[in-house]
Amino acid sequence: MKLNKRSVAHYALSDSPADHTGFLRCWGGPGSPPTPSGTGRRYWFVLKGNLLFSFESRESRVPLSLVVLEGCTVELAEAPVPEEFAFAIRFDAPGVRPHLLAADGQVAQEAWVKALSRASFGYMRLVVRELENQLQDARQSLALHRCSSQRAVASCSKSQAPDHRAPGSENGHFLPRDRNSTGTVEERGIRPIGRDLTEWELQGPASLLLSMGQSPVSPETSCFSTLHDWYGKEIMELRRGWQQRAKGSQPESKPLNRP
Repeated sequence: MKLNKRSVAHYALSDSPADHTGFLRCWGGPGSPPTPSGTGRRYWFVLKGNLLFSFESRESRVPLSLVVLEGCTVELAEAPVPEEFAFAIRFDAPGVRPHLLAADGQVAQEAWVKALSRASFGYMRLVVRELENQLQDARQSLALHRCSSQRAVASCSKSQAPDHRAPGSENGHFLPRDRNSTGTVEERGIRPIGRDLTEWELQGPASLLLSMGQSPVSPETSCFSTLHDWYGKEIMELRRGWQQRAKGSQPESKPLNRP
C-alpha cells in the first residue's frame, strides 16, 4: 500500500473529528523503539476511521507512526510488565509483528478494543448489510400490514353496502311494505306525518341498528359510515323540529287598514 506522507499528516492534524483518542503504552512496532526497563513508551494515539496515528505528546504536530486497521484482529494480550491492561493488534499477513499496546485502566482498555475492532471497512460492510436486511424486513411487514388493512376496509364496506334491489321484492317474490295502524305505507327511515319523534326514532335508526345486530344506544365503532348515519339522522331530526317550532312561534302579519 502506497500512502502520501503529506496527505496522511494533513489528515491526522485536520479538524475532522476523531473516533477515539488517549494515551497508550507501546512495545515494539514502527516508531516505538524498545526500552531497557521493559515498561514501554507512552504515546498519544488518535483513531480516525481505519487509521491509527501515534504522537510523541498531545501537543505534537508530527505523527510518529500509522497503523492501517485492515485485515487485522484486536484481542487482549499479556504485557511484559504485570498489572498492565494490554491488548494486541495482530495481522493475518505473514512476517508482520503484532502491535502490543496497554491502556491506563480496564475501562480504557475495553473502550480501545471496541473502537479498534469496529474501525475496519470490513466491519462497516457487515453493519450496512445488516441494516439493509432490517430495512427490507420492515418494508415487507409494512406492505403486509397495508394489505391486511385494505382487506379489512373492503370487507367492512361490503357489509355496510346498501341493498339496491327493488323495494318490496326478494327472491323474485313481491313483499308488502310496512304499514301502520291506519293502513298507510311507510318508507323505512322516513318520519310519517303525525307520528311522535320518539316513536319514529325507535323504528328508524334504532330498528336499522337492531337489524344489523348492534345496540340502538351505542352503535359499534368498527365502521365510520355507521356512526355517521346514526348521529347524522339524529341531528337532522333535531334541526327539523327546531325549524317547525321556529315557524310556529312567528306572529302572523295583520293587514294594515288603509284610509
